[in-house]
Amino acid sequence: MPVSRSSLTSPPNLITWLRILLIPLIVGIFYLPDHWLSEWGRNVTATSIFVFASLTDWLDGWLARKLNQMSAFGAFLDPVADKLMVAGALIVLLQLARVDPVVALIIIGREIAVSALREWMAKIGQAKSVAVATIGKLKTASQMVAVPLLLYGEELLGVVDCQWLGTILINISAVLTVISMLYYLRKAIPHASG
Repeated sequence: MPVSRSSLTSPPNLITWLRILLIPLIVGIFYLPDHWLSEWGRNVTATSIFVFASLTDWLDGWLARKLNQMSAFGAFLDPVADKLMVAGALIVLLQLARVDPVVALIIIGREIAVSALREWMAKIGQAKSVAVATIGKLKTASQMVAVPLLLYGEELLGVVDCQWLGTILINISAVLTVISMLYYLRKAIPHASG
């Protein structure tokens, strides 16, 4: 079924497109010449953009419900934007040596595997079997707090060591990532023989 033009350009989907367009900006900040931005300036700018983009995730869902503009395309695009945003930030954090490569691999690998699993389950008419579960929401929440802390990577207000706290949260996220993937696989296994 083709996607309607109005669905592509509905206000909630335009906000989701904006989130996707912000991803290269978050990455690009760290490739600007040193005389343009200090390390602190890069950290603050990238963190601010990531937090703004994360807030648009809430906004597009709220707006879709408020305007009664929920669509299959929006339901597809929204999680794709979230996954791209986290993957892009993790790649930057790897480059900056602020996240362990194994943790990044677990998180990005799981996103690819679960997306493929959901696509397969949808093709066999069992999409509801792998609908987002509470464990998946906890995983996403821990990532969305950990990533900006790691992007900032410095002490905040002389109290919070963002690198330390972000590392703890991203490690918790990696554990939740594995648990959630196992949960979704367990839901899908009964359908594998078909």
